[in-house]
Amino acid sequence: MKYFSRHYWLAAAFGLFTMAGQAHAEDFRVGFVNTDRIFREANTAKAAQTKLEQEFSRREKELDTMGNALKDASDKFEREAPTLPESQRIARQKQLVDQDRDFQRKRREFQEDLNARKNEELQQVLERANRVVRQVAEAEKYDLVLQEAVYINPKHDITDKVIKALNAGAK
Repeated sequence: MKYFSRHYWLAAAFGLFTMAGQAHAEDFRVGFVNTDRIFREANTAKAAQTKLEQEFSRREKELDTMGNALKDASDKFEREAPTLPESQRIARQKQLVDQDRDFQRKRREFQEDLNARKNEELQQVLERANRVVRQVAEAEKYDLVLQEAVYINPKHDITDKVIKALNAGAK
């Protein structure tokens, strides 16, 4: 009989904990923020993108001009190579290889600089967004806010609220 009463009390205690957990779970609020949408739609993210475009547009145009000139020189060499003397053909070929190497180096440096600046700007946008997420979560009493998930019920998505608050704070 002792054995039965011990299991009975364990089952009863488990049932009470389960009911208490369910009551507590109903109070538990979860939200979700889509950071990709924030990076696309928030005014701060758009301003960062515009800033980057302005900052790197001159170098990008220079690279485009350099690439076009290299292509034109290469096309011209292809047309003229059969009629050129060997020494001239070798010299122009070497010149094209040097120009291409210089172009590739400059393009790689440009891409590295652009990526570094883009990461800096996006980090600033993300820090602002995280502050706003905390403010929204505290104001609306969310217990948990996720930024990545396999599936989210749209009723838990607070991205619009965060974007609206970010845009209001940027003005």
